[in-house]
Amino acid sequence: MSTPFLQVRDLAVSFRSGGRETVAVDGVSFDIKKGETLALVGESGSGKSVTALSILQLLPYPVAHHPRGSVLVEGREMLGAAERDLRRVRGNRIAMIFQEPMTSLNPLHTIGKQIAEVLILHRAMAKKAAWKRAQELLELVALTDAARRLKAYPHELSGGQRQRVMIAMALANEPDLLIADEPTTAVDVTIQAQILKLLGELRQRTGMAVLPITHDLKIVRHVSDRVCVMKGGKIVEAGETRRLFAAPQHPYTQMLLAAEPKGNPLKSDPSSPVVIECTDLKVHFPIKAGVFRTTVGHIKAVDGVTVTVREGHTVGVVGESGSGKTTLGFALLRLVKSMGHIAFEGQAIEGHGFAAMRPLRRRMQVVFQDPFSSLSPRLSIYQIIAEGLDVHRIGKDEAERHALVAKVLEEVGLDAAMQDRYPHEFSGGQRQRISIARALVLKPRLVVLDEPTSALDMSVQAQIIDLLRALQDRYRLAYLFISHDLRVVRALSHDVVVLKDGVVVEQGPSAEVFDHPKTDYTRALMAAAFELRAVEDGVVKT
Repeated sequence: MSTPFLQVRDLAVSFRSGGRETVAVDGVSFDIKKGETLALVGESGSGKSVTALSILQLLPYPVAHHPRGSVLVEGREMLGAAERDLRRVRGNRIAMIFQEPMTSLNPLHTIGKQIAEVLILHRAMAKKAAWKRAQELLELVALTDAARRLKAYPHELSGGQRQRVMIAMALANEPDLLIADEPTTAVDVTIQAQILKLLGELRQRTGMAVLPITHDLKIVRHVSDRVCVMKGGKIVEAGETRRLFAAPQHPYTQMLLAAEPKGNPLKSDPSSPVVIECTDLKVHFPIKAGVFRTTVGHIKAVDGVTVTVREGHTVGVVGESGSGKTTLGFALLRLVKSMGHIAFEGQAIEGHGFAAMRPLRRRMQVVFQDPFSSLSPRLSIYQIIAEGLDVHRIGKDEAERHALVAKVLEEVGLDAAMQDRYPHEFSGGQRQRISIARALVLKPRLVVLDEPTSALDMSVQAQIIDLLRALQDRYRLAYLFISHDLRVVRALSHDVVVLKDGVVVEQGPSAEVFDHPKTDYTRALMAAAFELRAVEDGVVKT
């Protein structure tokens, strides 16, 4: 048998901090052959990304170090290798695409310049040839209108388009191994299916090996030949994909396979009071051009949407990136300018400015997608949650506010003694619970949940959905739940609004929309979310 392209043997990784040493990876071993796909699976903190970064020696040394182990690329040791030897491997023999393309791409340079730079540095291509090859790479990853996209900046592309750009950059030097770190976590279900299919097709066409890293075993099922399941820095189970899915041996693997949002929305009363409603809501952003910045057109982010959210009721808003989901939520909260009628608790608020809205803010709250970026790293958990109490003058003194914060932390399943800690000391699921506590402490009537589970592990997603359901039952909260994950929406929402290009293409009771979709677009979303089943030679079929 031929020697594997990559051999990892007894790899250990430790981090030094303040005199303490934390073991992140402990004795990991696996091989990858050319043309093979091996997936590393596990929840946040399992050590899978640290393992992948160790292969290319991209960890922050000397804070990170390897007490033992070996990483061989075609028989050559990577651990402790000279920088010039590592440069020959990085980007050439092994390439990597990261989880969040927006933070991986330089916002100051065009897409074309960033792809061409890879070719100029690694292959000494002339600028003109590099730009031509950059366009070919964008066409290879099926990015529409590739010639025009070369001149675009990252912020002008959707999440799925940016991820395709990252794949194009990684493929620029035709690597033997592509490491894909959570390549589909932050993208829509339809884009997720497209990226998985693309990776399968590229693998077939180029013969490269792929090392996908993910917390979602259901994705792995469709792209990998073998799977290594990681927990606590160790591989707890490994094997051929079909066997592992058919008969998982380790309890942790069984838990990952079973972990997904379950249950149904709470029973709701159709005669409950209306908390917020909008009629023919529009949000149009002007397109300006020329020296005098004349308005030459409009981007219709939201175009004629009508929604009603009642007490104890959840309305799910679904659609692809750029469909207008988040803009709709922000418009209802009067955080972006809009046209059309908006009423909150029976009071028309479409004409309200900042001062008029301020007294209403405590009764309408929002929970964002990424809890790490939405929580200030400089403030303690108490300061973060109590900020709203201070603004709205709730609690007669500091002691009473501490008591209110302690109570709300316990309500979201956290220890009240954690008040003096900082966000970086918590896991992703705990940080999202803190974000929910920050909203809940003000006793709101409406909570806009903007992708609150998309960045979380599957098991944590299920916990957060159960928490939101329990809080809604206890406080009769009205939720506007924005998500691209239809499994999560189905578990929580009473009604569903399907958006495409700012327009409602379908709307109605959750069961009706999910079980009997009326439009081709809704059917495509459902197929991508629930029917990603058939696999043939690594190519996903929907």
